[in-house]
Amino acid sequence: MIPKKIFLTKGVGRHRDRLSSFEAALRDARIASYNIVRVSSIFPPNAKIISKARGLQYLSPGEIIHCVMSQNESNEPHRLISASIGVAVPKEKNQYGYLSEYHSYGETDEKAGDYAEDLAAQMLATTLGVEFDPNISYDERKEIWKISTKIVRTLNITQTAIGDKRGSWTTVIAAAVLIP
Repeated sequence: MIPKKIFLTKGVGRHRDRLSSFEAALRDARIASYNIVRVSSIFPPNAKIISKARGLQYLSPGEIIHCVMSQNESNEPHRLISASIGVAVPKEKNQYGYLSEYHSYGETDEKAGDYAEDLAAQMLATTLGVEFDPNISYDERKEIWKISTKIVRTLNITQTAIGDKRGSWTTVIAAAVLIP
């Protein structure tokens, strides 16, 4: 089974119970009605990224779905949390790419998303033989990937939230759902 389509989604949930907070985040991301199997981080060869609305049309409630998911939670009031999925797609469509999961505390959407994107691109670069130096800045590496003829596209989806002021659980998720 090699997925042909992928869609990205994100959500945030709040509840006094940790599990219910996670369920609320899944509902916000519109994937709560599926049986989710978490998988590792390969972007399948020849797969196409589609919109969430289009992707959901391929799924039925109760179905077992596979996804790469990042999750973070906190019950600390006012704590900034993030969950992000980075995507790196190679130029050659028949080559696999990478998805990365990243979660953090105290980082903005942009910072967490850039880092997740950077992780996915680094993983892809190592398999394609594209040189990179982990000691140079993200922006400098991104320019190298733009120049490379092997990496065609990087992107991310990131969800951040500030912890509930009364101490209820806050959960954030970001996911790449794989559709066969």
